Amino acid sequence: MIKNHSFHIPVMGIGYTIDTPLKVSQFGIDSAISLVDDILLEKLRKKFCELYQIHYSSISDKSDDFRAKRITAYLNLISDVAKNKFEEFKNTASEQINRLRDYIDLLPNPSSVKKEFLRKVSEFSNAHEIREWIEENLYMGSIDVNIMTKADKVNYSGTEKLPPEYNDAHAALRGFANSDLESSLILSAGMNPRLYAYIEQFEDFYPSVNGNLKKKIILKVSDYRSALIQGKFLAKKGIWVSEFRIESGLNCGGHAFATDGILLGPVLAEFRIKKTELVDSMNQMLTQALAQKNRPLPSTILPLKISVQGGVGTGEEHQFLIDYYEIDSVGWGTPFLLVPEVTNVDEATLARLIAAKEEDLYLSNISPLGVPFNNLKDNTKDLEKLSRISSGKPGSPCPKKFVSLNTEFTEIAICTASRQYQYLKLKELEEKSLSTEQYQLEYRKIVDKSCICVGLGTSALLVNSLDTKREGKGVSICPGPNMAYFSKRMTLKEIIDHIYGRSDVITRKDRPNLFIKELELYLVYLKNQIEEYKLSISKRQQTYLLTFAENLKEGIKYYQSLFQDLKDFFEDIKPKIFQELLKIKESVDQMTNEITTPDV
Repeated sequence: MIKNHSFHIPVMGIGYTIDTPLKVSQFGIDSAISLVDDILLEKLRKKFCELYQIHYSSISDKSDDFRAKRITAYLNLISDVAKNKFEEFKNTASEQINRLRDYIDLLPNPSSVKKEFLRKVSEFSNAHEIREWIEENLYMGSIDVNIMTKADKVNYSGTEKLPPEYNDAHAALRGFANSDLESSLILSAGMNPRLYAYIEQFEDFYPSVNGNLKKKIILKVSDYRSALIQGKFLAKKGIWVSEFRIESGLNCGGHAFATDGILLGPVLAEFRIKKTELVDSMNQMLTQALAQKNRPLPSTILPLKISVQGGVGTGEEHQFLIDYYEIDSVGWGTPFLLVPEVTNVDEATLARLIAAKEEDLYLSNISPLGVPFNNLKDNTKDLEKLSRISSGKPGSPCPKKFVSLNTEFTEIAICTASRQYQYLKLKELEEKSLSTEQYQLEYRKIVDKSCICVGLGTSALLVNSLDTKREGKGVSICPGPNMAYFSKRMTLKEIIDHIYGRSDVITRKDRPNLFIKELELYLVYLKNQIEEYKLSISKRQQTYLLTFAENLKEGIKYYQSLFQDLKDFFEDIKPKIFQELLKIKESVDQMTNEITTPDV
């Protein structure tokens, strides 16, 4: 599919982009739906069926394979409604040229479609000619889906464990595979070999002779090595990765998968240098696998796209990534949380986001998955959690159980944010002979976990005026650090004009360059790691920290060389960038000394 835009809207939380394709796909913008919460999807499907006057038939949680069926039904509904909206736009735009102008105005200025329209607009003589031009040049945005590979809970029928294909992530994959969508499955949170192998069972993921893929695979990665390993793993099964979506380890929203100090710039450079090698190695394995399966071989090498997301905040940064690193698309997530036309953010949370400064946005330990999680201070879900703690009843009732993955105390897995788990864990803690300081430290680690699998979807219920009796009204939200520099409600046109450098919605003058911001975040991360280990550091931990620091130093050298040689970008802030790089280098050197001489 041809793309008219050079940005995409990544998945955000569970509910924030759950219906975003209905709002942006008709404008040619790609976006992604989270498939975590089939309960939420079913509630919204009923709502949208009523809204668009479509017959609704409930899929009960008592029916066989209900999770996959709910996901398929929701995705088919979104696909049908989005296509209808696009057709409606094309019909209207062919009659009302100003509506087409508004659409074209959203496109990037260098766009070939935009240039073609401006050249031909005066030549159009009737609606039929305009409609023909629209059919040839305008395309819907892709309705992609996101599965977090770690959220693959085992499911039961009564007390009987169901086969692996009924695990949460497996069922979500099946729900997408059985849908009518011709789009991409985004797999995030690392490799899940059993889930990856399950993809083999679905015909839509295999290429045709002419290289068409009805359903594509996008892998979210943070470094080249991970992409190579995962890409080859799938290619050996006859499955092609159509896109590697590189995400900053720390300068992102949601869960943060920190690298060992390997920074975004060097990662992008490695992908640019080794892309041909990556394509060739994957293609060789793909061809062998397809031949062994007696499947048709594509007549040409399948295309591979490289995209990036995490912390991008200006039109200049956006265009730099595209031009310098040869990126196909740049993800803009966090700023879209301030665009009610696009995302589901309730008014109370929206106000908190608008007011948020750097100190209000932090990397937390609240996720039950045990992965650092970007969080907004004083979100209503955390306030709800603190209220339970102060009343002596820590933990959540756990109404949805999507991250019930812990079997420390029970045969059937439970969630570390649940009341049941925290009761058992605190009881165990009481039996240990710990000092008051140690006890408080361990206590906080236990009760800090929050019920985000519910909280990340609640805002979608509130925005759509749906019942929250089961979930409660507490909202979790996971903006990236970039939110500190966006401080007003925006329209879709305003944010797109900002992305393409036609305007500037950032009023602050102190926003750091995206590479510098990531470096600062990694500096804080390393400092916290040193603090955690310093009382009794092992040789292995010391090696890890030294490797981390060394990778940061290599990254700083790379940026010093990059900005020294770079022309046409960031000229006005280069002096400040060099100052900041030197300052950060000094801090890393100091931390290296702390690691090598921990007793000093």
